Amino acid sequence: MNLPNKLTLFRIFLVPVLCLVWLFPYEEAGIEIGFFTFGNITLSYLNLIVLGIFALASITDYLDGNIARKKNMVTTFGKFADPIADKLLVNMMLLILSYKHMIPLVCCIMMILRDIVVDGCRMIAAQKGVVVSAGILGKLKTALQMITIIVILLNNLPFELWYLPVDEILIWFTSFISVAGGYSYFMQVRDYIFESM
Repeated sequence: MNLPNKLTLFRIFLVPVLCLVWLFPYEEAGIEIGFFTFGNITLSYLNLIVLGIFALASITDYLDGNIARKKNMVTTFGKFADPIADKLLVNMMLLILSYKHMIPLVCCIMMILRDIVVDGCRMIAAQKGVVVSAGILGKLKTALQMITIIVILLNNLPFELWYLPVDEILIWFTSFISVAGGYSYFMQVRDYIFESM
């Protein structure tokens, strides 16, 4: 197994680790998680731990693709596992953020449903031997999701110091871009989807 695939598997491994760290019942176990105050913001150390794990996972996402392309290590397994690892990581974060009432549930639903529709479109396109690129909206969606999750984990730092609701703006804008990108993807393959209706 080559290095990019190992990094992808490591990212998949970090998903349940991240979930366990964030959802572990610390109070029931008698573990007190500290926090610090910065200006008008209170930030739990748990948020920073989760952010560190998420950042590590995100870095592996960047590295595995770059190494695979530069070293000519692109494999069928990598093409299969890499997008799954990305979706597991981001969608798990969205679900927990929604569960903890840190983002609106509707935003979480919109982005996850978008991924389901796009995956369905990809399957149809693959059956027809058609390769549909992610496009600028797909790449923008991925970058925005990462940035949004980081800002939310930081309790809107540094923007909260000036009472700017950047976290709220980001989550709604990211949801919009996500749906728009999904629609764009659907429109590229709609002829194949409806050809035998």
